[in-house]
Amino acid sequence: MLGYAMVFPLIPIYAVRLDASAAVIGVMVASFSVAQVAAAPFWGRFSDRSGRRPVLLVSLLGSAVAFAIFAFADSIWMLFLSRIVQGASGGTAGVMQAYVGDTVPRCDRAKAFGWLSAATNTGVMIGPVVGSAVWVFGPAVPGLLASSLCLVNLFFAWRVLPESKPLVFGPNGAIEKKRSIRAMFWETVRYPSRETSELIWIYAVAMTAYSSMTALLSLYLMDRFEVSEGNIGYIFPLLGAVSIIMRAGILGKLLTYFNEVKLMRVGSLLLAIGLAAFPLPTSLLTLIPVMLLMPIGTALLFPATTGLLSQRGDKNQLGQVMGVQHAFGGIARICGPIWAGVAYGEMGQAVPYQVAGAVVFVVAIMTLHVRPSTHASTKVTGAAS
Repeated sequence: MLGYAMVFPLIPIYAVRLDASAAVIGVMVASFSVAQVAAAPFWGRFSDRSGRRPVLLVSLLGSAVAFAIFAFADSIWMLFLSRIVQGASGGTAGVMQAYVGDTVPRCDRAKAFGWLSAATNTGVMIGPVVGSAVWVFGPAVPGLLASSLCLVNLFFAWRVLPESKPLVFGPNGAIEKKRSIRAMFWETVRYPSRETSELIWIYAVAMTAYSSMTALLSLYLMDRFEVSEGNIGYIFPLLGAVSIIMRAGILGKLLTYFNEVKLMRVGSLLLAIGLAAFPLPTSLLTLIPVMLLMPIGTALLFPATTGLLSQRGDKNQLGQVMGVQHAFGGIARICGPIWAGVAYGEMGQAVPYQVAGAVVFVVAIMTLHVRPSTHASTKVTGAAS
């Protein structure tokens, strides 16, 4: 995530210099999610059958290749290729969450997912600053540094990361067969009121709105407040710091006193307010308090939703369940940026954020139908450990 965050804020700026429009930038950002949607369920199913470790190692290698392509991109199609390779590699996010599900008790999973996302947000916070700092040495340097970091990470993961998933064998000695990816997808679409389907839809709809904001954030700041590649990296650390504090510290304490469902509801409301109010500030200084509502809201909404899903999904197909969730989230990341790019260019800078706020209010309504967890009696002990 450190490497990802080093290059992500630069993508719209590099694309503009290659004469890309706002709509093309939206599609380019969404191409990551197209590849992720295609890859995530298959990575999850493969990890259920063959283990989490090999999937994560391949993911790191793929990310290193993607960043190297970005470093030498001198055309729009190379930027697209970089995003697609990185998206296919990033389809293993569900496998990481399944790894947590393999190793963490049910009552602690929402907190553990908060820690996992806090780790990724640490990379998001530091990455833009590093990317802006090394950019002065040449436009290829951020990509090359990101690729190198992935290779170092791959080496250490290969040396120290143990396997977490015991293989499940049937009576004839073969690996036990499970529901197909197609069946799981169809059940989610056909039966949206089922517990697991409901949680996947809440995650996906909220992600649609949130990705609308993040896809064009650099472009919005550049057009509205004249932020450039030399200082764009200093906007993101504040958002990352708030997110890390929320997920690594405050979330665990809140889970001691409140269940995941309550945190989902509060998080969705805060995110909706932040998105709807985003176009209102007229200076960067007054925009910051509004922006902070979004990392606070997502720090409550997404880990709580994923924690509930890990508890209520099939434990023998946890990788595939998480992969399907991320595939739906990937579809959201496709629709959100494409819609936002078109709306930004054709309807005005404020429209994507106003619509995204309205969409998350719908999510808040959806959370009213989710029942609380049944492990409340063990939560205090688990959260304090």
